[in-house]
Amino acid sequence: MYELKTKENDCSVLEFIEMLDHPKKREDAYKLLDIFTETTGYKAKMWGPSIIGFGSYHYKYESGHEGDAPLAAFSPRKAKISLYFATGDTKREELLKNFGKHTTGKACVYINKIADIDTEVLKALINQSVAFLKETYPNE
Repeated sequence: MYELKTKENDCSVLEFIEMLDHPKKREDAYKLLDIFTETTGYKAKMWGPSIIGFGSYHYKYESGHEGDAPLAAFSPRKAKISLYFATGDTKREELLKNFGKHTTGKACVYINKIADIDTEVLKALINQSVAFLKETYPNE
């Protein structure tokens, strides 16, 4: 059976942020921590070694694969900051039009720094992700 690698754990979010090499990346991580905490109302938790997640939901696909994931999350990686929002939500693309400088992957939105984005749109993306996932996986 497939074992999910990215699980919620008890590692310290603040210790993780303090270990970031670049001072500006650390500063942005603290700003994101405040924005995500305030917007979601959830306490930050580490997911795997490098993802800071907020809230959680349980998903189950038709294939039978299931697991837990954060409702919204970010990871201050070396190259870019990864923002994790719900995939499959059409409203996400609409919000991203006014987000600022970013690139997207399948599940992530990548930014270089907070100064490049509109933080009000970030809050809307976080709220949309949480609402979409709670609606999609209500009792999982």
